[in-house]
Amino acid sequence: MAFPTVRHRRLRRTAALRSMVRETAISANDFIMPIFVTYGEGVKTEISSMPGVYNFSLDTLRSEVDEIVGLGIKAVILFGIPETKDSVGTGAYAQDGIVQQATRKIKEWYPDLLVVADTCLCEFTDHGHCGMVHTFERDGHIHGDVLNDESLELLVRTAVSQAEAGADIIAPSNMMDGYVQAIREGLDAAGYDQIPIMAYSVKYASAFYGPFREAADSAPQFGDRKTYQMDPANALEAIREAESDVLEGADMLMVKPAMAYMDIIRTIKNEFDLPLVAYNVSGEYAMVKAAANNNWINERGIVLELLTGLKRAGADIIITYHAKDAARWLREEQH
Repeated sequence: MAFPTVRHRRLRRTAALRSMVRETAISANDFIMPIFVTYGEGVKTEISSMPGVYNFSLDTLRSEVDEIVGLGIKAVILFGIPETKDSVGTGAYAQDGIVQQATRKIKEWYPDLLVVADTCLCEFTDHGHCGMVHTFERDGHIHGDVLNDESLELLVRTAVSQAEAGADIIAPSNMMDGYVQAIREGLDAAGYDQIPIMAYSVKYASAFYGPFREAADSAPQFGDRKTYQMDPANALEAIREAESDVLEGADMLMVKPAMAYMDIIRTIKNEFDLPLVAYNVSGEYAMVKAAANNNWINERGIVLELLTGLKRAGADIIITYHAKDAARWLREEQH
């Protein structure tokens, strides 16, 4: 029988054939590992909703960084939990802020490890919002407006202090209008014109952030972030957001979260020629870990498939809490 003359299974017959024609590959070079740093001594506290992820004090941080470097991961992103909080997030831009201290230590230990500094105020403000707020009482409840332009000055100060501490990449996650231009101008004026900006260009007001807010103690104390983060129902708006950041001087773009937004990743990749980051966020990680811990899924298979899917969708770089495990599994496959 001549039919079928085209047999797609021919190229799937052996592992070697499948490997040879594989279209998408992931490696440790693609990953950025998040690290949570906090004050105190001897702190290595597991985050209950994120098994395998910890809050580290500066004196316990070295072993985590050693492991990350040993696995061939080239970059980390730092999130800080300050000793005290206030209404203007002073700890975010303090010269001895926790992120600044951690950055200096990591660059001292491993000068070639890329340190990405998350540039936001939410972990450092007592109200938990990503900028300055004007609060008022109405009907017996506290309400507030996040002040866009007034927040930019503090975000610029944060970015410059992070660059001074040795951060290789500034990653502003605040979603204030005009934030990329303000930070670019501030970095340039301070002599850091070579420091790139990884813009959280397309950041949705997502339910997937819950575990992170436990880890960073950054949940809003009133209201929500829907006035500045994007509506998950919107796709065309993502193009407008990313275009603004491109015009303002962003060096990299980001889509956050990742799993439910692969269509957005592909759209942004098709529209813009800058490197694209996907943030595989805490809630996505927590779901996989919970299912794996109940033996409902094959964790290794699921994680590698997920990360391959993000890369296939168009992500050049993936921020993921799975980074260490994935790097370890990929190394085992090579051997």
